Amino acid sequence: MESTVSTTLSHCVIIPTYNNIKTLKRVIDGVLTKVDEKDIIIVNDGSTDGTSKVLKAFEGINLIEFPKNIGKGYALRQGFKKAIALGYTHAITIDSDGQHFPEDIPILLSASKKEPTALFIGSRNMKQEGVPAKSSFGNKFSNFWFWFETGKKLEDTQSGFRLYPIHIMPKRWFTKKFEFEIECIVRSAWKGIEVKNIPVQIKYDENERVSHFRPFKDFTRISILNTVLVIFTLLYYLPKSFFNSFKKKSLRNFIKEDILGSGDSPKVKSLSLALGVFIGIIPIWGVQTVAVLFLAVSFKLNKLLAFAASNVSIPPMIPIIVISSLYLGGLFTNHNIDQEEYSNVVDFKNHLIEYLLGSFVLATTAAILVGTISYFILISIQRKRGNK
Repeated sequence: MESTVSTTLSHCVIIPTYNNIKTLKRVIDGVLTKVDEKDIIIVNDGSTDGTSKVLKAFEGINLIEFPKNIGKGYALRQGFKKAIALGYTHAITIDSDGQHFPEDIPILLSASKKEPTALFIGSRNMKQEGVPAKSSFGNKFSNFWFWFETGKKLEDTQSGFRLYPIHIMPKRWFTKKFEFEIECIVRSAWKGIEVKNIPVQIKYDENERVSHFRPFKDFTRISILNTVLVIFTLLYYLPKSFFNSFKKKSLRNFIKEDILGSGDSPKVKSLSLALGVFIGIIPIWGVQTVAVLFLAVSFKLNKLLAFAASNVSIPPMIPIIVISSLYLGGLFTNHNIDQEEYSNVVDFKNHLIEYLLGSFVLATTAAILVGTISYFILISIQRKRGNK
């Protein structure tokens, strides 16, 4: 037996199982070639196919058994809890349906030694022969929402072959079924844990593999979870994340790293600045951050630049924006607003139409000017760098 478990990082292997009697023994035997029995935690999630008899042959393993099936998410949660109680800092999870290769465990262990605070997901080749179309579609669907909710792109977010840094992950979870694996990686990413893919082998044998994924029920659960995560992303995570990121940087570093050093094209950068200025001027105070980040994500623009530009409506600038909006609105409605009305709150309410119209005219004009000027400046800088 080749023992590859790091005593420094304290890894264990968690195998959740439910009615996979055809492949379970082979999976356990494969894992045992890479780790000791004492480092394996098997969670029998209420199996009714004789799984308990198979597990009796492995006396040295840590076994958790439920009297009835609850869900893969709950099985993993209990596995994590057990692993932490036993003193492990990291847990590898591998499905018992035979699709993963235990021979790839050392790949995850090696990656973990180099980056002990990262969460690794085994990336499968979803284009290889035998991969069900529904699995490929579901993975693409999940990848998109993970990117939207965290800003990070992954090739595979649904693989159950993972390495979790359980000692630094959130301790409280809310889901119990298949959607848990999505909650797990999204909330870990929100906590600052790097989530990465690492290539692994995959085997799909429909003659022996038993999938307990229920397309309608489980897809509905996943969709509901993603809806909640998206709302939380837009209302809390993104505003907080970008505000903290922006606050920590000096103006010089912001220009150097995020404007000049960003890998985005001058067109994307200028459009991002234009979007930020537009949102910052129109009268949607209170939800500007949410709006600008949502639109930046939707149009694949630079979120930090758009957020920074939206701060054009800082308190000292608000009187100038309001007065300019009233003036422009008055021109378009053929209603001249005298100087006394500008400072009279009552009269300001009477000129709400002028203000709203003028603010959109001002926002559009300012966005076009900022976008155009910044575009030509960035193009000029890019050309100078190219000549050098």
